[in-house]
Amino acid sequence: MVTTVERGVARALVPPLPTRFSLTPKTTLAGQLDGAWWPYSRDLPTELPSLVKALEGRWGRITRAMVNPTRWPVVPHKVLVTGHTVHVGWFTEQDPDKMILLSYTVGRCDLLVIPPETEPAAAARLMRAATIPGNALTAGVLMSDEAATGRRMRDARSSEDAWETDGGSALPPLRHPVGARMIPLPGNTRR
Repeated sequence: MVTTVERGVARALVPPLPTRFSLTPKTTLAGQLDGAWWPYSRDLPTELPSLVKALEGRWGRITRAMVNPTRWPVVPHKVLVTGHTVHVGWFTEQDPDKMILLSYTVGRCDLLVIPPETEPAAAARLMRAATIPGNALTAGVLMSDEAATGRRMRDARSSEDAWETDGGSALPPLRHPVGARMIPLPGNTRR
């Protein structure tokens, strides 16, 4: 483990976490989104550099990023990335669940931004949905659909749990002992 001393305090360096993102495959089908990103926090100055580095292989040098400030507590004007600066703009009219990245070489990349607190199963569903080639759903629609799916799944689980804890489990099948005689009930006899 590597340790650094900063102003008299020893701190262990933790390796960076992998960037969680997914991109649509290269096809001729253009969709609303080019992929999805699931940051670890809402700290844009900390999260953006790893995303930009991860995308530069496919999208070239990212020079600008645009976000809606409702999802990011601090939106800096510039973020330093290894070797260059990314200029950051914010627009309240932009879908709050989307980030737009601009590159000189490729152009524009629109990403669904999955909230950091999202459960892994929900994040995986959102990543798959955002990377379908030719997808006509916007970032906001995908998030709304996932919220509805999550509510349905939680309701189904809570209903099932209530059924089981309230004694509503299924009864075992009736078994008649071998050789037992059936007693006819009035009105239920065969003639």
